[in-house]
Amino acid sequence: MRALADAVVLSSGPRRAATAWGAGAVGALAMAPFDVVPALVVTMTAAVLLLDGATAEGGALSRARLAAAASIGWWLGFGYFTAGLWWLGNAFLVEADQFAWALPLGVLGLPAVLALFTAAGFAAAAALWSPGTGRIVALAAGLGGSEYLRGVLFTGFPWNAFGMAIAAIPGADQSAALFGLHGLTLIAVAIAASPAMLLVGNDRRERLLAPATATAVLLLLAGGGALRLAFASEATVPNVRLRILQPAVPQDAKFNAAGGPAILQRYLTLSSGNGDPARPALQGVTHLVWPESAFPFVLGREPVALGRIGAFLRPSGAVLITGAVRESRGSAEDGERLFFNAIQVLDPSGAIVASADKVHLVPFGEYLPFEALLSRFGLRRFVHAPGSFGAGAVRTTLPVPGLPGVMPLVCYEAIFPGEVTPVPGAVRPRLLLNVTNDAWFGDTPGPRQHFAQARLRSIEEGLPLVRSANTGVSAVVDGYGRIKARMDVGRAGFIDADLPEPLAPTLFAHLGNSLFAWSWAAFALTAFVLLRRKA
Repeated sequence: MRALADAVVLSSGPRRAATAWGAGAVGALAMAPFDVVPALVVTMTAAVLLLDGATAEGGALSRARLAAAASIGWWLGFGYFTAGLWWLGNAFLVEADQFAWALPLGVLGLPAVLALFTAAGFAAAAALWSPGTGRIVALAAGLGGSEYLRGVLFTGFPWNAFGMAIAAIPGADQSAALFGLHGLTLIAVAIAASPAMLLVGNDRRERLLAPATATAVLLLLAGGGALRLAFASEATVPNVRLRILQPAVPQDAKFNAAGGPAILQRYLTLSSGNGDPARPALQGVTHLVWPESAFPFVLGREPVALGRIGAFLRPSGAVLITGAVRESRGSAEDGERLFFNAIQVLDPSGAIVASADKVHLVPFGEYLPFEALLSRFGLRRFVHAPGSFGAGAVRTTLPVPGLPGVMPLVCYEAIFPGEVTPVPGAVRPRLLLNVTNDAWFGDTPGPRQHFAQARLRSIEEGLPLVRSANTGVSAVVDGYGRIKARMDVGRAGFIDADLPEPLAPTLFAHLGNSLFAWSWAAFALTAFVLLRRKA
């Protein structure tokens, strides 16, 4: 093994790039749905070895050293994101006649851009690199910082952050209630990189210290989480019975306006129990949940559809919560039609009694960045609408009759740690409600990764998650992240479940990402002190 390690350290040129790319691709196996957590050890061990080679090229801040480290980071990140996000290509094939030509932009272009953050993380690590365990702390600080920036800059995209590997470990996932996803990334990188010391350390004590410490920390996290779960509450909200629909409408049919009546009929039939006459529709159900952008029409201006829904709900008195496009007219002067990806609430009469608009829109999906420029090259957003999509002004709870405070999250709004609750000072919600349409990505890892990230928000905030997907993963999850009911990708039907009670606010719910900021500063300062000592 030492000979192999030396070969990696001494690699250069195309061989170094290929090693970094391969190490990154292996790391994608640590993400859902595979959850092969040791794969991240391979990635981070290779990262340490490769950076050992790069940091031999000049002083801490020399151009050659930082450039070599950034190059390694880019190739490793490119391998990681290519292997972990290849399923995005499926969206380009839904309307292949219009978007197939752009498939390489999604499958290779996005990973190439995301890898720039990994490159920056490696360069930062190289600037703090020192022999011994300092190299582990430096790598955690570098990648912890760059992964945080990936999650917040340019609208943010924290998909498959390295901390998701910790979230896949039973018990250890509970530490998200303390540290949040970005804090877990610091921990995951440090733990996964520590075994590299067995290959590069010269002093026996130093070689064993980092892996032993990493093992102890991991056992502490898993054991503490198991203890927390041993005393977990099973309480549910009284007088609430949920029915969550997963209609599995094909994506190529979902936005076909001519098929609107048939789609609505499918929803009603499935929601009633697949038309079983022995089972009265919505018997015992208080709240029915339908997925994102459920209709290929604007629900608010379709009285026939509203009437049919009201007639369906009225006998049981159930309330419908559904994804729908909402239309708003501009000023009388411009007459512009604005559209919002919304969650709307219908009472048993079929009237829309509440609505919440999506705040965090998807670039290229719901809007086209630099539209005036990119539209000249034939680019347009994936989602069709006769006007522009607008974003909600502020994240706020959605009033739903018979439910405690509901936090509406449309599609990938659920992947942003620290952003799924209202602004500080607002009333804390009592549940997270996520509607999504993962049919864009078919039966691939994408929908499972999406659910894994939404589930982690429950642990972070201590709030139950109610999730309805057109197809993907529909589920009810409690505030500990335990899955109480689930329907997987490709299946059509519904799940019935009680609503778990929310937990007391977690440490993360109180502090948000500020605890990560202090933790990252501690890692960076420690790496700097160790560097100065070795100088």
